[in-house]
Amino acid sequence: MVSGRWKFGLLLALTTAILWGVLPIALKGVMETLDPITTTFFRFALAALLLTPYILLRSRHASGLSLFSRLQSPRLFFQMLAAGLLLTANYALYILGLERTTAEAAQIVIQTAPMLLLLSGIWVFGERLSKRQWLGCISFVTGLCVFFSPRFYDVFIAVNAYGIGVMLILVAALVWTGYAIMQKFLLQQFSSQETMVVFYWIGTLAFLPFADFSDLPQLSNLQWGLLVFCGLNTLIAYGSFAEAMAHIEASKVSALLALTPMITVTTVHLIPIPGLVVEPITALTLCGAALVVGGSMLTALGKSNPAR
Repeated sequence: MVSGRWKFGLLLALTTAILWGVLPIALKGVMETLDPITTTFFRFALAALLLTPYILLRSRHASGLSLFSRLQSPRLFFQMLAAGLLLTANYALYILGLERTTAEAAQIVIQTAPMLLLLSGIWVFGERLSKRQWLGCISFVTGLCVFFSPRFYDVFIAVNAYGIGVMLILVAALVWTGYAIMQKFLLQQFSSQETMVVFYWIGTLAFLPFADFSDLPQLSNLQWGLLVFCGLNTLIAYGSFAEAMAHIEASKVSALLALTPMITVTTVHLIPIPGLVVEPITALTLCGAALVVGGSMLTALGKSNPAR
C-alpha cells in the first residue's frame, strides 16, 4: 500500500535521480587524487558509521528478535554475507569502470541493471512481461547500440581503456542483479535499513585492506567535500528512494529514476568542470540516450493492468 502523497513521493524519487545523476561526477573529482578502491572504502565507511547508531537505537525500542539474533541463523547469515559481497563487488566494478570511461557512459550502461533484474523475474519469480515492456526492452537495447556506435571500435575491437571500462560496468550491472534477487528474499526477514547497514560494514571491511591513505593529505578542500558528499549521497539517495516507495507506486519511482543518465549528461555539458572528460554530444548519441531512458520508462510503466 502507498500513502497517496504523490507529490511528496515524486519529489523524493526526483531527489534520488538527481543525487545518483551527479554521483559519478563527484567520484571523478575525488579520483583525480584518490584511487578508486580507497574512494569506495570511504563511501561504505561513512554510510556505515552514520547508519549504525540509528539501527542500534531503533533495535532498543523494537519488539521481536534483534538483527544480531536473527543473524545467528546460519542460513540467514550466509544469505546476508553473499548479498553483501555481491553489492561490494558491484561498487568495485562500477568505480573501476568509471575510472576508465566517462560519467555519461557509466550512467547509460548501469541502467542495464534494472533491466536485467526485470528479465530475471521471468525465470526466478515466474513473472510475465507485457508487450509494452518487451517494446521497452527493445528500445533500451537499441539505444545502447546507438549511443555507443561512435565508440564501436573502442568497445568491441580495440578493447582499450574506454572499452574495458564499459565492460566492467556491464559486469557490475550483472552482479547487482544477483544482489537484488537475494535482497528480495532477505527483505522477508529484515528491514531494508537492517540489510543495508550490514552490507555497508561488509563493504568497509572488504575494502579496508586494499585502501591507500597516503594520498589523503593531497586532497583539496573541494575534494574533501566531494568525498563526504559521495558518502552522504549513498545514505540520502537510498533513504529518499525507500521513502518514495511508501508514497507512490514502484513503477512510477522506477520511471523517474530512468532519468538519471539524462541528469548526468545535462550536468557535465552545462556546467564546465575542469579536468572532466565528457562524451562528444551528437544527434546520434542524444538519440541513443533518449531511447535508453524511454525504454527504461516504458518498461517500468508498461505492466498490463490485471483483469477486473
